[in-house]
Order: sequence, then C-alpha cells, then structure tokens
Amino acid sequence: MVDEVPASNGQNADPNAPQFAPQAVYLKDVSFEAPTGPRVNPNTNPTINLNLNTAVNDIGGDMKEVVLTVRVEAQADNKTLWLVELQQAGAFGLRNVPQADMQRLLGIFCPNYLLPYARQVISDLLMKGGFPPFLLPPVNFDALFAQAAARQGQQPTAPGAPSVN
Repeated sequence: MVDEVPASNGQNADPNAPQFAPQAVYLKDVSFEAPTGPRVNPNTNPTINLNLNTAVNDIGGDMKEVVLTVRVEAQADNKTLWLVELQQAGAFGLRNVPQADMQRLLGIFCPNYLLPYARQVISDLLMKGGFPPFLLPPVNFDALFAQAAARQGQQPTAPGAPSVN
C-alpha cells in the first residue's frame, strides 16, 4: 500500500490527492547464452539486435507490477555471439491517479525507472561471460508509447495489456 506523504506544513496531505510510489525493483527472469564463449575474432563487428516490451500486471490493492522485457543479441557472420534476455520488474503503488495519467505512468515513467537496472544487469552478464560491457542506449518510452497507441487506433491500452512492443 502507498504510504501517505505528509504535506510540507506538517499536516497530512489530502487523502484524495493522486499518489505514486515505487515499492520494489527486482529481476524476474534472466538468460545469458554465449554459444562459442568469448572466442570471437577481435576484428568482428557484430550486429546488435535490441527488442523491448513492457507489460503491466495488477498485483492487488493499489499495486501494479510493470515488467520490462529486454532481448539483446549480438550476431556476426549469421552466428550468435551472445544473447541476453531479461525481465526487469518493479512494483509501484498508485492511488487516486486518473486513468489517463495512470496509463502514462505505467507505460512511460515506470519503464524509464526500470531501464537503468536492466542496463546494469546486461553489462554485468556480458563482462562475466568474457565480453566487453554493452550499455543499453537511452530509450524514448514516450515515443514508443505514442506509437503503440497509434497502432491500436485508440486511446492507450488499459493496465494489464502490453503498452510497448
């Protein structure tokens, strides 16, 4: 449940005011594959494929779970050098948030909040696998959210459905 935030004058804030609070960030699933290990020709310039997806799950009460799924693959000469798949998740408390604002929080703010955690996991896995670190590039979730809404030809998706593909 979302903790009440006291107003700056020392009195309790309006109980009907919108409230948003990250509660937990956790790694839900991770996979690392390096079929040939780090034995790669140093002159190889791999192609990097990046896929992102978000999903929202209702976990009860005022809590929502946002799962950022990231799949990054490096290929050279039609062979996979390495592949990382992960689900970085977060639990977020939301109370009295209008539906349109909630969709934007869950589809834009929450994935932005989770991305640095996913970036760190991917970099660490690759270094432990004997490869140079790879840093996920910045992602404009606002643009991806708008594209997903335009593809659906309607207002942004309701919580519980993927908001970015």
